[in-house]
Parts: sequence; structure tokens; C-alpha cells
Amino acid sequence: MSSAFETVKQNLRAAPKVWLVTGCAGFIGSNLLEALLKLDQTVIGLDNFSTGKRANLDDVKTLVSEGQWARFRFAEGDIRDLETCQQLCAEVDYVLHQAALGSVPRSIADPITSHASNVTGQLNLLVAARDQKVKRLVYAASSSTYGDHPGLPKVEDRIGKPLSPYAVTKYVNELYADVFARCYGLETIGLRYFNVFGPRQDPDGAYAAVIPKWIAAMLRQETIHINGTGETSRDFCYVKNTVQANLLAATVESGEAVNQVYNVAVNARTTLLELFELLREGLVGGHSFLQGVKPVHQDFRAGDVLHSQADVSKGERLLGFVPSHTIRQGLGEALEWYEVSLRAGR
Repeated sequence: MSSAFETVKQNLRAAPKVWLVTGCAGFIGSNLLEALLKLDQTVIGLDNFSTGKRANLDDVKTLVSEGQWARFRFAEGDIRDLETCQQLCAEVDYVLHQAALGSVPRSIADPITSHASNVTGQLNLLVAARDQKVKRLVYAASSSTYGDHPGLPKVEDRIGKPLSPYAVTKYVNELYADVFARCYGLETIGLRYFNVFGPRQDPDGAYAAVIPKWIAAMLRQETIHINGTGETSRDFCYVKNTVQANLLAATVESGEAVNQVYNVAVNARTTLLELFELLREGLVGGHSFLQGVKPVHQDFRAGDVLHSQADVSKGERLLGFVPSHTIRQGLGEALEWYEVSLRAGR
């Protein structure tokens, strides 16, 4: 566990702050909400429920005390509305900006909507954070920004050409944040997430991430499809690592650490075939029908990269970020949640 993170948690408990979490009903946003409330922070949450779920907020409510839940105020609204962003930023110290339309295939199918949410939405928040004198805005960047750059592991200052409209939107976010730092002195930090997984991640829908989608298919005795040979690899990052990175980024005091982007992952590569075996291994004890199950291969998906792995040394050096969970440790914590969630029909 990062000693810097332990210090941050102690400091926040001693001197609580006011936070805006956009996309608070989503997967990562609701995990940030849970962590902040458990640290006795005051949180305003914004979501339009385009991909977030009220059930995620209900779940957080069951995991915190009544007093902690009383420190949360929910605002249903859209980051594409500048007035909403201005009103909420006027009340907070820090912004953790998670609201976006994720998914490479979704952006290929509908680039205009992805642009409006991901680019116009973040620009509104940057303007509002500037106008309302927010201390710092931390935003969800993406490993998709590395595009076709072949180098491994991925280092923050070496990127290639984007491979999808989604990747373009996330790179534009970084460019806008940098310009707002230069032109207006706004403090921002971008966190390039690599394949985050964990509780409250949606297992259904056309754009579900691979881990919840495969767990759901296994438990429903459906076919698992692997795009390509299965040697495609990813740096899977448990959501608690992501929460740590956000809180460190929001509160770091070093001037050198601000107005930067950081990889958020564990500096490891897991192939899709290895992931399949990890999931089957974790589930087969309670589901004997998974013994001997094999995946079915299909064509490689347009817009995807072959391999992804993050160098996290910059975050360790400047933020004190030390991942607390490997993929195996994260699955050890999360598999039960996925199973219970699927049985409940969430």
C-alpha cells in the first residue's frame, strides 16, 4: 500500500474537503464516491444516467454510514450544460471528472455524440473550474491516447496516432487541460486509465468491458468470444488502484506533479487467453459446468490495439502512486460482487 496514500487519507479525515464527482452513478465514479464518503468528505455527484445507474448509488448507500451518506448531494444533469457545471463548481474544492461516453466501438458508430460528451463536456468543466476558482480538476484520460505507438511499456510522453474517434476525444481532453494551465493557471491532472475493472461495472450491453462481460457469459453458460488469436494483451487495473490515483492527484502539493498526465495501471500484461483462464479458474469451484469450457475465436475488432502495458514510474515518483492490487488480487475481491450482482439481475 502506498504510504503517500495513507497520508492523504489521514489528512482528508482531519480536514475534510468538498468534492464534485461527475459520472458519480457510473462504475469508477461510484467507487470514488464510496471512498470519499468513507473518508467523511462532502461530495456533490453529477450524472445524467446515460450510462450510470441509480442502483450504483443505492449500493454505495448500503456501504457507508447514515452520517456519511448525509454528506452526499446528487444533482441530475449533464456536463454538456455549461450553467450546470458553473453552479456545481462554485461549491467545491476539487473536481474528479469521470463523466464520459466510453467505448471504442460506440465512438466508431456515433462519433458526434462521443465528441459532445467527451470534448464539449470537459471543456465546459474546465471553463467552470477556471471561473469558480476550483483548486484542481482531475480528469479521466485514457490509454487509447497511445494509439498506434508500438513501444511497450507505454510512457506518458510518447504517443502515436489515434485509432478511433474515442481516442481522439480523450487526447483532445489532454490538450485542452494543458492549454487551460498555460492560459489561465488552472491546475489539472489527467489519469490515463488502462482497462479498469471491479464492483459496479456493467456486465451487459453492447459496450460492456471484457471482464464483466465474460463473467456474465460464463455464469449464463454462454459462448465466450475472443477477438483475434487471444494473444492480444492488456494491463488490467483494479478499481481501487484508480481510486488511489485520483485522490493522490487531487491533493498532491508538489508543483512539478501538477498539469501532467499519468498512467494508471500495474505495469503488467495479461493476454485474453490468460484472462479467460483466470476467470474460469476463479469461478469453476462453485460452477462445475465451467470445467473444460473453451472460448471461440472471431475476427479482430476495428480500432483496438494489439498490446497495452503501462509504465507507472512517473506516477510513483511524482504522486506516490503504488498499485495495491494485481489483476489476480483484484479478481479475488471482485468475483463475488460480479456473481451476486448477476444473480440479483443488476
